[in-house]
Amino acid sequence: MIEVVELFSSIQGEGLYVGTRQVFARLAGCNLTCAYCDTPESRHTVRTALIEKTPGNRDFYQLSNPLPIDKLANLINSLLTFRHHSISLTGGEPLCQAQMIAELAPQLKAPVYLETNGTLASQLALVLPHIDIISMDIKLPSTTGKAYWQEHTDFLRLAATKEVFVKIVVTGQSNYDELQQAFKLVASVSDSIPVILQPVTPTNGCELVSPDKMLVHQECASALLTDVRVIPQTHKFMGQL
Repeated sequence: MIEVVELFSSIQGEGLYVGTRQVFARLAGCNLTCAYCDTPESRHTVRTALIEKTPGNRDFYQLSNPLPIDKLANLINSLLTFRHHSISLTGGEPLCQAQMIAELAPQLKAPVYLETNGTLASQLALVLPHIDIISMDIKLPSTTGKAYWQEHTDFLRLAATKEVFVKIVVTGQSNYDELQQAFKLVASVSDSIPVILQPVTPTNGCELVSPDKMLVHQECASALLTDVRVIPQTHKFMGQL
């Protein structure tokens, strides 16, 4: 059985694969509390999951949680009625249900794209054989209230055995030292891992980062890394889920 928040087809709005069509399976549970979280409902289990019947039609119906893993696999595959780039397992933090993902992913009929906060390396090891692409966050201490440098390092070393890119959400409170540490962390694993600097979308009182500062942050990252891009949350201004 697996705890699900929602299942739908939409456009990926973040990271290296922005603009691609994906099926999103948002799983319940998270081990962090980030200041800029835009899906706080996914931190905890919910009584019912919202399931899209027709891809992109927003014709949702409800199913009681938890769902049998085989049933969720069938529901995900039923949304692949035309070509989708991949299936995004997102959250919350999907690796909070790593054992369930290890059973779910082999049943899916499109590449599996894992969106993760990059702190649960042992759980990643359980699912890694079934994952095709990893979108890994590095969480800055200014946004989580705690440093996760060792957890991120362990995670990225393992994730780098697959296709991986790193996303760093930058706010007005993000400081030079923590960003430099993040860039050095990625470079210590491989300087060719793509890094996406994502200006925060204003939420929960988070302070916007100025355009000038984003240019400086990209310049600093590019001194250590070969592929650094600045990409905001495009689905927000497109009005997509």
